[in-house]
Amino acid sequence: MSQQNIPQASSRREILKNVPFGFGYLALAGMLGKQATASPASSSPLAPKQPHRPPRAKRVIFLCMRGGPSQMETFDPKPLLKKRAGEEGVRNKKLQIVGPKTEFQQYGESGLPVSDLFPHVARQVDDLCVIRSMQTETPAHPQAYQFLHTGSFRFVRPSIGSWVTYGLGTENQNLPGFIAIGPTDKFGGAQNYGNAFLPAAYHGTPIGEMGRPVKNAGLSDMTNPELSTAQQRRQIDLIQSMNQGALERQQSDRRISGLIESYELGFRMQSAVPEVMDFSSESAATNELYGIDGSKSDEFGRRCLMARRFIEAGVRFVEVGHERWDHHNDLKGRLEDRCLKTDKPIAGLLADLKQRGLLEDTLVVWGGEFGRTPDDKISNGRAHNNQGFTFWLAGGGVKPGIAYGATDEFGYKAVENPVHMHDLHATILHLLGLDHEQLTYRYSGRDFRLTDVHGKVVHDILA
Repeated sequence: MSQQNIPQASSRREILKNVPFGFGYLALAGMLGKQATASPASSSPLAPKQPHRPPRAKRVIFLCMRGGPSQMETFDPKPLLKKRAGEEGVRNKKLQIVGPKTEFQQYGESGLPVSDLFPHVARQVDDLCVIRSMQTETPAHPQAYQFLHTGSFRFVRPSIGSWVTYGLGTENQNLPGFIAIGPTDKFGGAQNYGNAFLPAAYHGTPIGEMGRPVKNAGLSDMTNPELSTAQQRRQIDLIQSMNQGALERQQSDRRISGLIESYELGFRMQSAVPEVMDFSSESAATNELYGIDGSKSDEFGRRCLMARRFIEAGVRFVEVGHERWDHHNDLKGRLEDRCLKTDKPIAGLLADLKQRGLLEDTLVVWGGEFGRTPDDKISNGRAHNNQGFTFWLAGGGVKPGIAYGATDEFGYKAVENPVHMHDLHATILHLLGLDHEQLTYRYSGRDFRLTDVHGKVVHDILA
């Protein structure tokens, strides 16, 4: 800002009226003649960055099924369970084998089997890369859910979405790089989309929350009824000059630099976010495609369409949450309900991305924190299983129409090409052009990374 644009005394008083009493208020006396402008986009921590190698994907949509979907009733058929239903358990003789609650059919040119609970997703099966041999560290929800998101459950670590935006920045400087639609307040809550020790600019932006409709969700404090846009800009410039002065005195303070960027991004988001979240320009055919019709699929359909609009606008990483995939009883009824709510929206998202030419460089990931057991204390439920479960990926450089890895004949443990959660994280980063061993951040005297000291890229699933 030039010297002639420095607010005059009367203007400063007007600005100061809207500044909370505290550091900003007390520092005003020392601000005479000093003003700083916002940092240009090129210096922003969210500015686009070059990956380590040519990427196959530019962005990620993670469809997170909280609770642990049953692989035996979704994408990993186990005929033996039907034959042995009611017999003594695989893990413990006091348990009994639980027969499958659905049928499977083969679909598409690939002939991949998909549960009857996913008739719409089945039509997109030739785009799916189904990993049937996933493993993770623990069968407890809170720890496994945090491990899925951060690669650790013992310590607070950055979310994968934060790591991705740290490594790549984002394509639209008026929007956050990482958005979580309908995140849960359980199992670590904000830690699952948090930046931890990474700079604050890489923290995920939550929209709505699990269990509540996203239709009327938004970001709080997006409008200022007291000040015009020009007045807000002048107010922010004044506050930023104070922050910049504090940063220069400290020489380096990620809290201050993060605060500076958050003010700027918040200002730019006022017009950009409402525009992306406004579905009025979408056609009736698109709403129908996503299942936005007032039926059970309406809520998740809105979340999936919102995800497409955000990545189309340049957001780097979007997580879309869905809840209550924990099936200890009423296995058939609960699964039917969960699948009815998500099947059509997921299929619509894949079809929409493909017809818009976005699927080829958008990686879509589906899965939960773990899977389910083949046996239980009752005949209509399944317990937690971290030894073998299913994820699928689509687009973004993965082989389409394949099943990779396998569990044993009961679906309990990965016995062929096991893929640990660290391996999945390493593979997602690889598809984005990031080397998981090179994507590090120095904190408390050591270099940290998403995969800690583990992880290997699953090259066999790459196109």
